[in-house]
Amino acid sequence: MTPYPNAAAAVAMRGTKYQQYCNRSVIEVYYRVAKNLSQAELDQRKVSDAGLSSLNIVFVVICTVIILENLLVLIAIFRNKKFHSAMFFFIGNLAFSDLLAGSAYIANILLSGPRTFQLVPVQWFIREGTAFIALAASVFSLLAIAIERYIAITKVKVYGANKTCRMFLLIGACWVTSVLLGGLPILGWNCMETLRECSAVLPLYSTRYILFVVTIFSAILLAIVILYVRIYLIVRSSHQEAASSPAYALLKTVTIVLGVFIVCWLPAFCVLLLDTSCRMASCPVLAHADAFFGFATLNSALNPLIYTLRSKDMRREFLRVLCCWGLLRCGRSAQPCLLPLKSSSSMEHCTNKHEHQSTPIMQDCTTCV
Repeated sequence: MTPYPNAAAAVAMRGTKYQQYCNRSVIEVYYRVAKNLSQAELDQRKVSDAGLSSLNIVFVVICTVIILENLLVLIAIFRNKKFHSAMFFFIGNLAFSDLLAGSAYIANILLSGPRTFQLVPVQWFIREGTAFIALAASVFSLLAIAIERYIAITKVKVYGANKTCRMFLLIGACWVTSVLLGGLPILGWNCMETLRECSAVLPLYSTRYILFVVTIFSAILLAIVILYVRIYLIVRSSHQEAASSPAYALLKTVTIVLGVFIVCWLPAFCVLLLDTSCRMASCPVLAHADAFFGFATLNSALNPLIYTLRSKDMRREFLRVLCCWGLLRCGRSAQPCLLPLKSSSSMEHCTNKHEHQSTPIMQDCTTCV
């Protein structure tokens, strides 16, 4: 006996997969089955107040701050040549993925509630897939940064054409893999052919897909932890200069970023894992999954603060950009707003200083990221 009396017949009547993806009433079927709703409860959701709740308004404000913060990071990196180095490009890539996460979550909020049932499945997949792509890009960006830092301290010469090539390859691989991972459901890995595999949190997603994604992310986070442990051991075993303040500042920064990511996303990952083995009726916490995802989104707001406010040069550039936007008063000696700043930089001095070093130590710069 099917959990929804006419579910199998309703799905069968959709015809081809293309027709399924374009049929608005399909979402109603899957929401009722996956979330264990009665017809009355489903009808209540469809006619409920379309306005934003107080909690959703708070999340929209937070996501707006996320967008502005990460936009500020991208502008600062673009206009100051001091930051035109591999490490800052990786930070810019992380900032862009966080900006996308904030935008995707706002779109998700505005298209949720009763508006969900006005979507066709392909629109629903795009709504959720964009958020998954942003999450995947953040995770892969953290992995790329860890790989870059590990290679940088284990090779004698880390600056030059090879490093530039490696940077673009890592960033490109980050986004290609993220888009592929987030696009798997719309390409066919969903539960539209097997109702019993539908997720209670994300009703058109297969629980097998969710388990696969969470497993991939967990493995990546474990790999990042291993890389940073290796970095820590190398720093501890190097010469006295390697154990200097800038080296530990870098190690502390990346450790904080990783720790904040795990703290913010661990509850959401636990809910998704619970979703793969428990139904809504047995696990009522699944009905509050939106709160866990909202908490996870805070990570995108914290990353700019952690990565950039620990750098004096980045803080100064932030002030210049805010002056250009008219949000702060600047003196007459302020740099022109529309012209990229020339590199006078400690980063260049650091590059020249360590380009030909014979020991794999951390960069000894005033800019520690």
